[in-house]
Amino acid sequence: MEYLKTICVLTYILSSVSYILFLFVQKERYSKIGYYLLCLSFVMHSTVIFIGFHETGHIPAYNLRGAIMIASWSISLVYIVLKFRYELKILGTLSVPLACILFLIATQLPATEQFINPSYKSIWVFIHITAMFAGEGAFALACCCALLFLIQEHAIKNKMHGFFFKRLPSLELLDSTCNTCINVGFAIITLGFITGLVFAKMTWGQFISMDPKEILSAITWLTYAVLIHGRLTMGWKGRKSAIMAIIGFLLIIFTFIGVNFLFNGHHGEFTRF
Repeated sequence: MEYLKTICVLTYILSSVSYILFLFVQKERYSKIGYYLLCLSFVMHSTVIFIGFHETGHIPAYNLRGAIMIASWSISLVYIVLKFRYELKILGTLSVPLACILFLIATQLPATEQFINPSYKSIWVFIHITAMFAGEGAFALACCCALLFLIQEHAIKNKMHGFFFKRLPSLELLDSTCNTCINVGFAIITLGFITGLVFAKMTWGQFISMDPKEILSAITWLTYAVLIHGRLTMGWKGRKSAIMAIIGFLLIIFTFIGVNFLFNGHHGEFTRF
């Protein structure tokens, strides 16, 4: 297992380096190498998760190490899928290093043993966790697209036709990709909320227990709902949409950090050291 993780780290790093080289020299072969290495990393990463599932009987996301590892896996998955739709190679220069850093962090955290409530091995929990992480992975890529959009917009407005202007895609492509990530992420994370509510009702007898993570997650969900509504009814595109996408992802990060280090609640036991 440890050898597999080491190889996975190396391939993630090499993939990140390849995408960064692509950003600077704009040679197609570097993006292809980066993508193939990312696919290899994803397969090994998936194998690590599967082995963890086989050994414990549940998805390995019940401590901070496992949660970060699943988050890294989700970002890689969404980028691989997204590339088939948009061929937005430049997005790999942000998303792949992000996935790599998260995986590195996960491997350095202690692999703590903890008692898992048998009820948490429910299929509802499996769908809930998988959907929440996959949705947040899509939101992470939406944030990356939003950052690239703001960089490109700044270059165009200030007539700075230099490094980034020549290398980044059009504002329209970045905006549409960001919108797709948000729509997909919102649909998946809504599924995660529904299955979580069903499990809560079955386990604790109520849909909502005012857990800090539930409250913060609801605020995040509403933020993206407002963004989608604004795009559909009020023409929120471009800069406003990009800023909202970044704010939404910052809320996701705060929700994760807040539950672990600032607040108490039944979600906190899943992601402690």
